[in-house]
Amino acid sequence: MESETAARRIAVFGATGSIGASALDVIARHPAQFRASVLAAGTQVTALLALCQQHRPDHAVIADPQLYTQLRDGLRSAGLATQAHAGAQALDTLAASDACDTVIAAIVGAAGLSSTLAAAAAGKRILLANKESLVLAGRLLTRTAAAAGAEIIPIDSEHSAIFQCLRSRDASLDGAGVRRILLTASGGPFRGRGRDELAQVTPAQAVAHPKWSMGPKISVDSATLMNKGLEVIEAHHLFDVPGDRIEVLVHPQSLVHSLVEFVDGSTLAQLGLPDMRTTLAVGLAWPHRIEAGVGGLDLLKQGRLDFEAPDLAAFPCLALAWQAMDAGGTAPAILNAANEVAVSAFLQGKIGFLSIPALVDNALSTLAVDAADTLGVLLEADTRARHLTQTAIEAA
Repeated sequence: MESETAARRIAVFGATGSIGASALDVIARHPAQFRASVLAAGTQVTALLALCQQHRPDHAVIADPQLYTQLRDGLRSAGLATQAHAGAQALDTLAASDACDTVIAAIVGAAGLSSTLAAAAAGKRILLANKESLVLAGRLLTRTAAAAGAEIIPIDSEHSAIFQCLRSRDASLDGAGVRRILLTASGGPFRGRGRDELAQVTPAQAVAHPKWSMGPKISVDSATLMNKGLEVIEAHHLFDVPGDRIEVLVHPQSLVHSLVEFVDGSTLAQLGLPDMRTTLAVGLAWPHRIEAGVGGLDLLKQGRLDFEAPDLAAFPCLALAWQAMDAGGTAPAILNAANEVAVSAFLQGKIGFLSIPALVDNALSTLAVDAADTLGVLLEADTRARHLTQTAIEAA
């Protein structure tokens, strides 16, 4: 048996991304409590090798099998004992193994689903940043986690805020006593612009988020408000709250990360500076609080907090997400897959900004919705939506 004082072994999936960097920063601040035992990246083998030299994990995984030799040889050349692995199966195996106690699931897109499910089935604590795991397979993931005793702690700012507010009362009550959940949205770089003004925006403008430092795909999702739509679906599954009790507020200062209103009229909000290290520290140490390297919030300096309703005419992706959640079954998987393909095409300059919601709408309108009983059915829906959307892009 492991002693209670042993450092928790943390697997960081998506180690070379912005969330991975924040996670490793928090872990490094508490070497007696945490150790990065597994580091995984997609294709950035040089960056992964640099992280291995710094953090000396037991295992390193590169998702692209063609880069395995470069990873293995790089680890040997550096004199590291870190074992090299490659491919999605290696991620699944390590997520379920005793190589880690906790998995930080920060792989972007549907590619992160399999390893998240593997960690859930193994009863791990999962610090979930991968939206697609819940959007694509929310019921399957939460059911798997419950059966194995796995703990899912969200680490995006909005769901971490809800998690913290809900844990302020008896957690055994589940959704009892909650009147509604209010998810806040920054509004992205195009807040206040009308639909006509969005036709000519560029990928560079879309990824220039006013508050958060994120990868290009997530930044575009913020610009279209699809990220908030995905978060509505996530909140529905994470907190077992019906969709009609989840609302969205645009809050440009990004200091109130979300709110929970209870049936007694109380509303609790979680506030803080926009820094992922706070939510990662919550997930790593919960129910305890640890230093994250993030300063406190000076409300006098901030001066004011503004809130407004989202503009669904200019940003229809949010309404499409609600539509998919209401439809249930494979509809959220279709929404997510079509959006991934459309965002990729936009970032490559192949389509315009307004084509993103149009392509997602086309997929939802065209493809049949099936019951989402198995991972196979969900992945088939994902494949069909990707093919349909790619065909539509090429035909345009």
